[in-house]
Amino acid sequence: MSHSETDILDIEVGLFLEALFRRHGYDFRHYAQASIKRRVVALASAVGVHSVSELIPRMLRDASLLSEILARLSVPVTEMFRDPAVFKLLREQVLPVLASWPRLKIWQAGCASGEEVYSLAILLDEEGLLERSQIYATDINDLALRKAEDGIFPLADLAEAERRHRLSGGRRPFSDYGVAAHGFFRMNQRLRERIAFAHHNLVTDGVFCEVQLVLCRNVLIYFDGELQERVLRLFHGSLVRSGFLCLGTRENVRHAKAGKSYTVVDQEHRIFRRAEQRLT
Repeated sequence: MSHSETDILDIEVGLFLEALFRRHGYDFRHYAQASIKRRVVALASAVGVHSVSELIPRMLRDASLLSEILARLSVPVTEMFRDPAVFKLLREQVLPVLASWPRLKIWQAGCASGEEVYSLAILLDEEGLLERSQIYATDINDLALRKAEDGIFPLADLAEAERRHRLSGGRRPFSDYGVAAHGFFRMNQRLRERIAFAHHNLVTDGVFCEVQLVLCRNVLIYFDGELQERVLRLFHGSLVRSGFLCLGTRENVRHAKAGKSYTVVDQEHRIFRRAEQRLT
């Protein structure tokens, strides 16, 4: 692609994102540019138009297209017990502190199709905290949310989920947490009933609820610096005093202005606590 073609594509993508925000209120303008550009181009191809410019009037006039736009622009990639060492640290260092509260509220922001939020529910169950916990799982992608709420996953993924569960310090066989049938594995009702799924937009929506723990793993990597600052402030406003924040292993608060409002619990595994420094 020539420089002029690249420049034109950048303009087209910028116009599309601006139009999407003004028409529907979803703001992807501060997502990492290289990543969002690839997804917009793929979206145009998927809906059968020849250029991003042609995609703009389709988006403006066809409201039924919105769900596909959000599904393709968001990044619903997750796994059961992804990064088992993080879950092991949550098990050994975070949950014992949270156990001092009579009731626990936890926010899994950007839950995608639900694998990590069910991993969290299993963790809470094994540590004797599930029955007094409420997990709020949110995402911008309604298609992914519906899949997460169903709690049904390919049986082919079970062996790897079991392996990572063991590495996280799992106390019981992973198969205890669901029923296998017809090539799928459905999570138990007792796990599902502790999770409330809801649509929430980290870019434009406010504080979702007050919680003792926020997990938002591998979401901030898709945001630019300005949006990362906003989201870190949003999480600070959502956490109780000394509440915990768990980010993805490639994410950090160190270089963000809002990072001053967090103290480090474990830098390697990206576990932080809400500090009492006032945000300005």
